Amino acid sequence: MIGAAIRNDLEAAGARLSEGVPLAGLTTLRVGGPAAILAECASTETLVAAVHALDMAGVPTLILAGGSNLLVSDAGFDGVVVRVANDGVAIEGNRVVVQAGAVWDDVVAKTVSAGFGGLECLSGIPGSAGATPVQNVGAYGVEIASLLRRVQLLDRRTGDVAWVGPEALGLGYRTSVLKHRDDALVLAAELELHPDGVSEPLGYRELASALDANEGERRPAAQVRDAVLGLRRGKGMVLDGADNDTWSAGSFFTNPIVSPDRIDGVLAAIAARVGDARIPRYPAEAGVKLSAGWLIERAGFAKGHPGPDAPARLSTKHTLALTNRGAASAADLVALAREVRDGVEAAFGVRLEPEPVLVGHAL
Repeated sequence: MIGAAIRNDLEAAGARLSEGVPLAGLTTLRVGGPAAILAECASTETLVAAVHALDMAGVPTLILAGGSNLLVSDAGFDGVVVRVANDGVAIEGNRVVVQAGAVWDDVVAKTVSAGFGGLECLSGIPGSAGATPVQNVGAYGVEIASLLRRVQLLDRRTGDVAWVGPEALGLGYRTSVLKHRDDALVLAAELELHPDGVSEPLGYRELASALDANEGERRPAAQVRDAVLGLRRGKGMVLDGADNDTWSAGSFFTNPIVSPDRIDGVLAAIAARVGDARIPRYPAEAGVKLSAGWLIERAGFAKGHPGPDAPARLSTKHTLALTNRGAASAADLVALAREVRDGVEAAFGVRLEPEPVLVGHAL
């Protein structure tokens, strides 16, 4: 139960409070039970004051922005869900400063429309700007790490607010030191743009082919954005309320990185099972990165698995996305995730790790 004193503190900070709000309506998977209290924070000042008040009072707190990277249990959250709704976007010279609650694709669209390049390959990714450094979001050969110049953080232990450079974040493949910890909260980020309006070098073969270009070329950012959105739509990876293939958290599993001492054995096991010497693999800092989607398919999980009557299914367009077909529960999605993870591990000895944050669940 949230006491009157903390309610007064949240309202004094400027938060708008609601009770029993279903979290399914605030996540892209469209599952999740109610929040005891939802506190919407429309400014950075309100967000800082509200979170600090909750932390000082020891109230269980869940931070939620775009909801694109959350799988919340059917029981909901018995505490305060803080909705990050500060959404300012300011282009200053060749840099853009974005507040954490800004819709990420709106940020990309605004920079491209203003004649800047750099973010175009990250078009169509659902969620908020504040999540991008936490996940080191990336797509089509570009990661936030290559564009990020600094991040504004709230230290939840002290209440201090400060800007830090990317070197302090431990940015890696779909991860950072901010992931799976809650003592620091992203308030804003500053990203560097290309003032000439051209893209990052095309580093992904599928995208280069769609543009009839060579890998490494640079093209007008608007042209690349259109191509990226087209490719993502074809995979059900651009939000569309009428398309259940987009009722997802995007790619549910990260591409696994296999250590150098294991890779030969893993590749041999894969080849023995599928008889395919052309196993997609890419160099990575900690070993060799394999394609999670490719492994899922070769382990016997086809698009649309387990079938048309299942409430939770793999996308009919993209095996890496777990989707809600309209009536799925969080438990349905967790069960499907376990089935896929365990099936891939049994087939190839490779354990897939989930990309979304699970609240009230564990795989």
